[in-house]
Amino acid sequence: MNPEASRVWRGPRWLLAALLAGLGMLGPFSIDTYLPAFTGIAQSLGATPVQMQQTLSAYLLGFALMNLFHGALADSFGRRPVVLAGLAVFTLASLGCALSQSIGQLVLFRALQGMSAGAGMVVSRAIIRDLFHPDQAQKVMSQVTIYFGVAPAVAPIIGGWLYVHLGWHAIFWFLVGVGLVLMATMARMLPESLHPSQRQPFEAQPLMQGYWQMVSNPVFLALAFASGVPFNGMFLYVLSAPVFLGDILHLGPTEFFWFFLLTIGGIMAGAWWSGRLAGRIERTRQIRRGFRIMVGVSLLNVAMNALLTPHPAWALPLIAVFAFGWALMVPVVTLLVLDQAPERRGMASSLQACLGSVANAFVAGVIAPLVMHSALALALTSLGLMGIGLLAWHWVRRRVPA
Repeated sequence: MNPEASRVWRGPRWLLAALLAGLGMLGPFSIDTYLPAFTGIAQSLGATPVQMQQTLSAYLLGFALMNLFHGALADSFGRRPVVLAGLAVFTLASLGCALSQSIGQLVLFRALQGMSAGAGMVVSRAIIRDLFHPDQAQKVMSQVTIYFGVAPAVAPIIGGWLYVHLGWHAIFWFLVGVGLVLMATMARMLPESLHPSQRQPFEAQPLMQGYWQMVSNPVFLALAFASGVPFNGMFLYVLSAPVFLGDILHLGPTEFFWFFLLTIGGIMAGAWWSGRLAGRIERTRQIRRGFRIMVGVSLLNVAMNALLTPHPAWALPLIAVFAFGWALMVPVVTLLVLDQAPERRGMASSLQACLGSVANAFVAGVIAPLVMHSALALALTSLGLMGIGLLAWHWVRRRVPA
């Protein structure tokens, strides 16, 4: 923690949470705004469904790759420079997407978007732990999740409206504007939270040693799996949204927002409750509650899809309840991950984000295309992904402080 934390940020916690949530929203905006335009982009560029899926996989792979370095760079050069550089590259990549004339160009610039969009998310976690003690950090992390939840809720609405009225290029011009606004806001308001005495050398050998210490730490890996893999039980539906919502649930592009509204509502409610519980109950107990909710709703989701014809009236609320359970436990698990490397929290955040992004990319590029055409297959896969996180937590729960 920064020894001068009280002087670095003098404003209210909610304002800092809103700033950091703005950084985290680049990821959801980069994905959710263009999903309603999937079919239109494919027709415009003469792309196959598999090629269109690669625009998502390229983004996620770029996201995962650079997440290994955002935190290490922030540990060496400070939090602000990395955030501002990431926003600048994101804005240029969005401009490239808007001007793309072929599917190859779009895949290239989507990968560049992914490589830059993660900077804000990774660094924001380190900023929170730089400035706050654990209980306060959990409250701020929960506030960030609540504010962050607004972006995925409104992104598909904006994307659907822009696609229908202005064409798919307008979606990426909108992202250019988002990047510019965030860059100006962060340059003016975001503090530098890393104390000069805590900066780490950006050299190959110390970096490799730091990464090796983390990947060889089974507690760190188990916590990263416990937080990141269950997310894919929900994210699988986001990745499959064009087929799941359009072909299975028969919703139109302008109706996709119901899925995102309910799911993000679940995330925001879970994050709010997580903040309320901070310091009131044991952390392990709170995590256990989140997993119980996810287990129960996942089993119910499988049963409903096996017995009934899929319908938005019950299919979408089940995913929202799953999201509630995930958001209830993930702020606590994330802080436990960061505290596994107190001298290099930026690097720990990077590696956690990288592991999660690799899982996201694998689900997007391999699993989602195999199961997206069947509601039952989606439900079973979601249950399996959540089960991996549950097993990881079951192993590690007695190895972390209550």
